[in-house]
Amino acid sequence: MKLEICANSMQSAINAQEAGADRIEFCSELQVGGVTPSYGLIKEVLASVNLPVFILIRPRGGDFVYSDAEFEIMKNDIEMCKKLGCHGIVSGILLSDNTIDVTRTQELIELSKPLPFTFHRAFDFVSNPLESLNILIKMGAQRVLTSGGEANVNQGLSTLKQWRQYANNKIIVMPGGGVTNLNVELFKDSGFLEIHTSASKPMLQNKNLMEGAVQTVSDMKTMQSILKIIRKN
Repeated sequence: MKLEICANSMQSAINAQEAGADRIEFCSELQVGGVTPSYGLIKEVLASVNLPVFILIRPRGGDFVYSDAEFEIMKNDIEMCKKLGCHGIVSGILLSDNTIDVTRTQELIELSKPLPFTFHRAFDFVSNPLESLNILIKMGAQRVLTSGGEANVNQGLSTLKQWRQYANNKIIVMPGGGVTNLNVELFKDSGFLEIHTSASKPMLQNKNLMEGAVQTVSDMKTMQSILKIIRKN
């Protein structure tokens, strides 16, 4: 089983590498579910870690229905990531009826090539998950990041198992959203190949910061605890 760490800063990325994680999904602003990091931050992370780094392509928080201008931003960001030497793309677009925007998502997948493409947790809002899995398989996405359509993976476990079996290794179903050292063994025992977590803890904050502006960091001990469990024979 592989561990992907959702890292939101340079320190989180470094911690993920030192802990022994297998891959990083890199983003900024986890408090809104993540957005695309800046050019400078991506460049420095790539220079500082040896792990595969997948980049979240999401121009803003909120829903996953994007304007023409936002779509152009997403395509430009993918081009930037490829030039910088990133190892994968994480993105996805929905229509207002909560179906996958096939035309635009296909364009992002094609633009990302030869990099692998992960369809992110927008999947948890789709109206027909099994049909959506088939669509993503046909489009050539390598994995889907999901909590099983629920608020967290604990609530979505039974559904995640069904989706994994349905996918039949044609696409990786990667649980994410509440994976911890307390529940990760459930996913290992259920046959999942990959899991996703931020392993976050709050950082010490300047008391003059605005309310709600708490920054988190991927915690080394938490990641090591998860890795010890998933790599145990």
